[in-house]
Order: sequence, then structure tokens, then C-alpha cells
Amino acid sequence: MSWITLRDVVAILRFCVEDGAVGGAVNLVSPQPVRNAEFTSALAKALHRPALFPAPSFALRLALGEMADALLLSSQRVVPAQLEKLGYRFIDPELNAALTAILG
Repeated sequence: MSWITLRDVVAILRFCVEDGAVGGAVNLVSPQPVRNAEFTSALAKALHRPALFPAPSFALRLALGEMADALLLSSQRVVPAQLEKLGYRFIDPELNAALTAILG
């Protein structure tokens, strides 16, 4: 699961506009993608709530049909290769710290 904070999105857009070396597509994602279970656990911790059990895929498919696979059950591992190559330094590179800063 790719994620990014709003602070990084704004900073990256500014970086791309101001840096003449940026060209082509740029992935606006954090440098550390996580699995859904990791994200859920980190979010629950930041909200001081339990993450009891994952939603079973059959239940999601029953409720959402084909959209469950497209929206919730499939994934891509996207990394910000071009940003890292250009030397962009992320404000919020780690999920736990980012969620704590946003929700804490």
C-alpha cells in the first residue's frame, strides 16, 4: 500500500516546479510502502484503538462485488524512484511517525 502525507505532496509539487531537472512522471508516494495489515495496525495505534481482525476477502467481494478486487484487495508496489534520484528528502518518510504527527 502506497501512502503519503499532504505535507509531502505539497513539498514535492513545489520541488518539481522549482527544480529544472524534474521531467516526466513523478510518483507521489512515500519511500516506504506497507502492507494493508501494517497500515491498519499503525492507524489503530495512532488512534489508540484496537485493530481486532482483518476484513475477510469473501465478505468484501460479497458486499462490493468486482469493485472489492479493484479498490481493496489488489495492490501495486509503487516507489518514488525519480524523487529519490533527484535528492528529494521526505518530510514524513515513516508511517508510524506520520500518523502520530497527523492524528496525535
